[in-house]
Amino acid sequence: MADHIRWGILGAAKFARQHMAPAIQSARRGRLAALATSSADKARPFQELTPGIEVFGDYDEILASDAVDAVYVPLPNHLHVEWAEKALRAGKHVLVEKPLAMKAGAFDSVIALRDETGLLAAEAYMVVHHPRWQKVRELVQAGEIGELVLWDTVFSYDNRADTGNIRNRADTGGGAIPDIGVYTYGTARFVTGEEPEEILSTEMRWEEGVDVWSHVTARFPSFHFSGINSMRMAPRQYVAIQGDKGVITVKAPFNAGVFDQAELTLERAGMEAVTWRWPGVNHYVCQVENFNASVLDGAEYPCPLEFSRGTQAMIDAVFEKARA
Repeated sequence: MADHIRWGILGAAKFARQHMAPAIQSARRGRLAALATSSADKARPFQELTPGIEVFGDYDEILASDAVDAVYVPLPNHLHVEWAEKALRAGKHVLVEKPLAMKAGAFDSVIALRDETGLLAAEAYMVVHHPRWQKVRELVQAGEIGELVLWDTVFSYDNRADTGNIRNRADTGGGAIPDIGVYTYGTARFVTGEEPEEILSTEMRWEEGVDVWSHVTARFPSFHFSGINSMRMAPRQYVAIQGDKGVITVKAPFNAGVFDQAELTLERAGMEAVTWRWPGVNHYVCQVENFNASVLDGAEYPCPLEFSRGTQAMIDAVFEKARA
C-alpha cells in the first residue's frame, strides 16, 4: 500500500495557490504532484512551491494520469458537481471546494458515485478539522454552558470593488450565502448535531442576482439561531453560543490564522473565564491530513458528504423562505 497521497489540483485558482497548495505540500503523508492549467504564468507559483510538479494542459489529462491519486477542485461553484463526478469516474479521490453543489439534491449523484467506486469524496469544509471546533463541540455536548438558548454568528467581508469576482456573479453560483453560509450555518449543525426545524425569518439584499447581505433566524430543537452573512460589510467573524449557565465565544471562528488567531473562551456565572488558544494550527493542513489518513488507513473522515448535504439543505430552506 502507498505511504502517501499524490495530489493534483484542477485549475490555478488564487485560493488554491495561497492556501491549499501549501497545505497539501505541508501535510503529512501527502505531496503536490500535478496541476492542470493552460496558463504558464499561473502555473509558475505552483512550480516554485513544488519543483518538479507536473503541469497538464487541461483537466481531463490530469484525471487520466497514473501519477495522481486524489484531486482538489477549486473551480467556480457551478462546475463542482460535474468535476467531482468526473474525478470519481476516473478513479481519483476528490476534495471539492465548498459548496460542492448549489442544491442539496445535487449531492445525491456524487454520494452514489462515491459509494459505487469506494473512493473518498468530500467537501472542503476546513473549519471542522481545526481542534478548536472539536473543543467547542465537546464543551457544548458536555453541558458546560447548560441548556442551549441562542447561537449568534456573523461572517462578513467587502468585495464590492472586485466586480469580476465569481462571488459577485449569478452565472457562476455567486452570493454571500453560497460562499460563507456553510460556515455560519454548518458550525451550528456540527457542534449540536441538530437540524433546523424552521427558518423563522430572512432579511436579504440582492445585487445583480446574488445575495450580498442577509440576516436569518431559525428554530432548532433546543436553541434559537441568528446568523448574518455579507460581502458588503467590514470584515467580521463572530460566534457566541449562549446557554442558561454560560456562554462560549469563538475568536476568528472561520478563518483562524488569517483573520486572527484561534481562541475559545468559556464564561460561567461565578467562575473565572477559561480561554484556550491554538497558535500556529493551520486548518487547511489538518483537513488534508485527515483526508490522507482516511484514504490510506480507512480512518473515519470528520465531515462526510451527508453532513455537507445537510448544510446545503438549510441554505436551500433559507432561499425558499426569502423568495416566498
